[in-house]
Amino acid sequence: MKKVFLLSALIFIFSCKSKVEKTKPVIESISESVYASGTLKTKDQYEAFATVNGIVDSVYVLAGDTVKIGDPVLSLSDETQKLSRENADLAAAFASLDENQGKLREAKLQIDYSRDKVKNDSVLYFRQKILWSQQVGTETELKQRELNYQSSKTQLYSAIVKYNDLKRQLDFSQAQAKKNALISGRIEKDFTVKSEINGIVYDILKSKGEVVTPQTPLAIIGNAGIFILEMQVDEFDILKIKTGLRVIVTMDSYKGKAFEAKVTKINPIMNQKSKTFLVEAEFNNPPKILYPNISFEASILLSSKEKALLIPRNYLLNDSFVIKSNGDKVKVVTGLIDFKKVEILSGITAQDELKVPE
Repeated sequence: MKKVFLLSALIFIFSCKSKVEKTKPVIESISESVYASGTLKTKDQYEAFATVNGIVDSVYVLAGDTVKIGDPVLSLSDETQKLSRENADLAAAFASLDENQGKLREAKLQIDYSRDKVKNDSVLYFRQKILWSQQVGTETELKQRELNYQSSKTQLYSAIVKYNDLKRQLDFSQAQAKKNALISGRIEKDFTVKSEINGIVYDILKSKGEVVTPQTPLAIIGNAGIFILEMQVDEFDILKIKTGLRVIVTMDSYKGKAFEAKVTKINPIMNQKSKTFLVEAEFNNPPKILYPNISFEASILLSSKEKALLIPRNYLLNDSFVIKSNGDKVKVVTGLIDFKKVEILSGITAQDELKVPE
């Protein structure tokens, strides 16, 4: 009984070995492509951030709302900044020239008084000088008149200098206070996050009352009219990719359908973690309804041929040999390759029968 079982097993094994898979080359079309996966993004899609710390005070839009450049999306509150702005406004008002005209008028009056005194002392001095030339009066009186005249001129010069210094100081204080108020106002504007594009608010990521920092994304905004296909291409394939190449796209959202696109941009830096490059493409005729972050798979077509001599890839040995059905090992030259088949440029013909290499 055991001998019969052993004999049956040997016959079965021998028959399995004798049934070697065979095929003949076929002439069909082939396209060489690079596989890529990715997600949809809208053109100019970005995450909105604030440049300051704060608490969300007001949210002006909802997800799905249309916005224009400069439209407020949300605002933050900070009591300290509010007080700083008010303080800067007060300082600007206090330092304005309009509020300090009294000081300037007082300084101007001092100049006018000193100028009149110079005229008066000048008249007295030169009159006394004439009298002294006529031997009238005393030399002491002449010296006193001269000293008074020189002192008046010095006081006039001092009054002019003080006026100019006061005017320059007031101009500086006013300009500085205005700048501080502008800076405070600009900082206060930073507490309102505005749209940078004409588009749609796809998501609001924070609610009123939440604390945020400059590292906290607050909203996602994008252009609803144009979608970008962002694909991750392996570093081994990136040198084959060129702008303008045709792309065949499939999405789970549109099962059973394929859409055409073309490569529009190749980002020239590799992601160190994934060892991939970001390649962008745009639809030739996009579906009517699309949403950001929809995933897809794509084949980037490198080249194609309508009539090519093809064999299954598993019939190729060491990338350059095939085994004929009679056991002969033949060297071949290959051409285009896809996921299942490989083009044979020379070495065999369509009449040759091949077997799978063991």
